Amino acid sequence: MNYKQIEAVIFDLDGTLIDSMWVWNKIDIDFLAKRNIEVPADLDKDIEGMSFTDTAQYFKERFKLDMSIEEIKTEWSQMAWEFYTKKIELKKGVRAFLEILKERNIKMGIATSNNVQLVEAILESQGIKPYFIQVRTSCEVGRGKPFPDIYLKVAEDLGVEPDNCLVFEDIPNGVRAGKNAGMITWGIRDRQDDSVWEEVKEISDDQVEDYFEAIEKLGVDLSNKL
Repeated sequence: MNYKQIEAVIFDLDGTLIDSMWVWNKIDIDFLAKRNIEVPADLDKDIEGMSFTDTAQYFKERFKLDMSIEEIKTEWSQMAWEFYTKKIELKKGVRAFLEILKERNIKMGIATSNNVQLVEAILESQGIKPYFIQVRTSCEVGRGKPFPDIYLKVAEDLGVEPDNCLVFEDIPNGVRAGKNAGMITWGIRDRQDDSVWEEVKEISDDQVEDYFEAIEKLGVDLSNKL
């Protein structure tokens, strides 16, 4: 595959740029335990790729919660706030990779299912917000992943054709969203179950363990942008 065509890189956020999936697993457990509900075994698979709002709607309906969608989202955001401002770290090699892309004039954007306030909080706390021209959430485009809407919107914002975009994702439905948008889509290793990682590898165009490996794989081609 010809990677010299890459003009923009679009990242998912949780599990892709930041090591945060453990936080949401904990929030699911604590939120449901507070209501004496055990976490179902199929929960992660069912909500994979959903927008923040759609996930809240799912919780309300499945667990018959006497709360509004906004109340659920607010409680989750409050539970996550300290993690996103003080405890979550970047994935290995992220900062170096972003700097290389910047040096080579590769545009960068984020396409996430998370809440916009939490996204802003982590970008600010880690000092990486200036790298990104645009940040979009699934709630803004109306449909979550695997639908391509969010990736197509970020590409439009960046002024880059979809087939000139490289996507990084950690979950199968995220990979599918990138591919459905007509983009080159790479999987990145996270804390996924082995079966989930195998599915990511099967459907993505390529895979990396971390961003230092991404630098190795893309360095020669991206240097042509200098």
